Amino acid sequence: MSLTEFFFKLTPERVLDAVEVGDRRCTGRFIVLNSYENRVYQLELTDGSFVVGKFYRPGRWTEDQVFDEHDFLIDLEDLEVPVAAPLELEDGATLDEIEGIRFALFPRFGGRAPDEMDDAQLREIGRVIGRIHTVGASAEAEYRWHMTPQKWLGDNLDFLLEHDLIDPAAREAYSTTVRRLQDLVAPWFEGVPLHRIHGDCHLGNVLRTGQGFVFLDFDDMVVGPAVQDLWMLQGSSDAWGLRRQELLLEGYTTMMPFDRRQLRLIEPLRAMRLVHFAAWIARRWEDPAFPQAFPSFGTAMYWQREAGQLAEQLRLAMATPP
Repeated sequence: MSLTEFFFKLTPERVLDAVEVGDRRCTGRFIVLNSYENRVYQLELTDGSFVVGKFYRPGRWTEDQVFDEHDFLIDLEDLEVPVAAPLELEDGATLDEIEGIRFALFPRFGGRAPDEMDDAQLREIGRVIGRIHTVGASAEAEYRWHMTPQKWLGDNLDFLLEHDLIDPAAREAYSTTVRRLQDLVAPWFEGVPLHRIHGDCHLGNVLRTGQGFVFLDFDDMVVGPAVQDLWMLQGSSDAWGLRRQELLLEGYTTMMPFDRRQLRLIEPLRAMRLVHFAAWIARRWEDPAFPQAFPSFGTAMYWQREAGQLAEQLRLAMATPP
């Protein structure tokens, strides 16, 4: 049985059975939330509150790696950093299993994803990220991936080549550009401090509530450079994006020092995300949701476009001042 087929066992009855621990009871009403990687549900409880049930994709993370995520969130919650930390299940544990699928429960926060933010809000988000990183640097995540050019560029390219997934017309251009990027930027990462970070810090994982911004979904948590959690919120590298960058850093540096030499990693990190994303889709192609969501993946046009984007990232990286 493929790992994806385990998700087919998640009938509504099994989801509700997993959530009803101790005195917690569901009304039977729930909403399926957007998530390609896991299965996530918002469930209504009989006391009128809501919880979010996250059922982890089998085979993606080991139990130790999931606990690294939970430990980070609990560390953050203990210091009143606004995050959705896992709730206790039976015997105080934060992780359980049903039908071979690990799951955890999280609080549900009311709010909405931010869209256009003013200067004060950008500074506030920067401050919260600074607090997250202060906590992140205070302890290790022994089992989580380290965000390096070898892991994100070299290893992912090897996977794509070994499985003959790149269209022949674009294979040489794509692979050559990735190798050139890796050779160029690997020295840039040497000596850069790595610590626990969110890892996928875009506006879709930030919620604006009445009490401020709450950061959600640490599923992609890695041990990586601080700038990884800033550049996606910055957006572009034009004048508009650079102004946002400065506002985020104004807030960030009130909580955590920032070495501005890390800014040269932004264009390499964009390239690393492109390659990692392509390999991620390829690894999940057996899941019926992926061909529907990414219908052009694997076509000649897709790989030619990816090769072109990576060539542009190589150009931008080479033009980045030291």
